[in-house]
Amino acid sequence: MNKPPCPKCDSTDATKSGVIGDRQRYKCKNCGYHFTVAKVGREINSYYVIKALQLYIEGVSYREIERLLGVSHVSVMNWVKKYGVKAPRQTEYHPTYQILNQKELTAFFQDPKNLKGAGLVVTELGDKFMLIRWERFKHS
Repeated sequence: MNKPPCPKCDSTDATKSGVIGDRQRYKCKNCGYHFTVAKVGREINSYYVIKALQLYIEGVSYREIERLLGVSHVSVMNWVKKYGVKAPRQTEYHPTYQILNQKELTAFFQDPKNLKGAGLVVTELGDKFMLIRWERFKHS
């Protein structure tokens, strides 16, 4: 079994030193530092963290990000808090989005009427593309 490196001196010469909160505790033989090993769990690929934060900044809701990326909306909320991300809020505009493949995206950009009257961002989403537009709210 590979022993974890000491967070203080990076030595891998450590001995087990009990269990705290279901996590193994170690004592470094090199510097005497006590440390615990992070819980084993599912680690999210940084691609999804970055993509979720980008979508949040673009005005996409937590639940919608959950549906798009397949990550928990609670995880997204935690990342927003952890990284101190602030989404700009506009009252006059609202984001709409479409998921397109490369052929559909090319066709979208070939039609000039699609490029007028709204802000537009395209971002990669796996093997497809997400097109986000900001349109003015229609006042009745």
